[in-house]
Amino acid sequence: MSFDRRVDLSNGLEDVPVLIEWNIAVRKFPEFQYSPDNIQGPGCTIDPSEVTLPGCSCLSRSCLPENCSCLQTHGQAYDTTGTRLNLSRTNSGYCSPLFECNALCTCSDACSNRVVQRGLRLRLEVYSTEKRGWGVRTLEAIPHGTFVCEYAGEVISFEEARRRQLAQRAEENNYIIGVREHAGTGSVTETFVDPAMVGNVGRFLNHACQPNLFMQPVRVHSVVPRLALFAGRNIDAQEELTFDYSGGYSNQPPVELLSTQSDAVTQASRADGLQRKECHCGANHCVQFLPLDLSIIN
Repeated sequence: MSFDRRVDLSNGLEDVPVLIEWNIAVRKFPEFQYSPDNIQGPGCTIDPSEVTLPGCSCLSRSCLPENCSCLQTHGQAYDTTGTRLNLSRTNSGYCSPLFECNALCTCSDACSNRVVQRGLRLRLEVYSTEKRGWGVRTLEAIPHGTFVCEYAGEVISFEEARRRQLAQRAEENNYIIGVREHAGTGSVTETFVDPAMVGNVGRFLNHACQPNLFMQPVRVHSVVPRLALFAGRNIDAQEELTFDYSGGYSNQPPVELLSTQSDAVTQASRADGLQRKECHCGANHCVQFLPLDLSIIN
């Protein structure tokens, strides 16, 4: 058996190398193109890299709520150290998006309202788990509320997501995540990301019914959100990083979450012939199966 921790999965695209515990005797490593950011895929009408949001005119090192148009419009998402505020989930049934300062803002790169855009800052390692294929663990302790990594890949339409899902073979993994946001009175936005062929370290994160990460849509330069993962509690070094593919903070079974979905998405998720896979997370309150194949995070 051969191990090599010197391999950087990102090939230098991340500021902090993403290490691989390489063991060719266990399983074949998947082929994909590494990208730290979302890219435009089929059906996506907006380039995620295009700067489309207005910026603030702050000249200070770090923006303050009393004089920053970004913070006044969207609220303060982080404390002065860049740690996520307001960690409890709302009762709306939908994600509430966060907004960071962007490329058009005049504040410095050190502004506390610039967190996800700074990219990976933690030492993570992709490794071969015993029962769940490849996984990701942290090589350092992570405090509660810390940004960990993005779930980056191709941004695609619902129709393309559904086409890809139906084209998958039974032995293939589904990586598509859909996030539904409540963007105002009667306004709901959906974003679908598929990191199967183009993605970052987030594609290797496993599901858990009692996860240590939670997903939050964050808008930086574009109206297309980034799917950011934050620490839902204090996480120890060498601990596997996981999130709930169905999006529940309180570990609701996916069947309960379906009641909040639109008819179209619900019917798509319940399509005939889709075989649910067993969950091996080992949680005390494991729901026994992974969420339905087309995961929708509310």
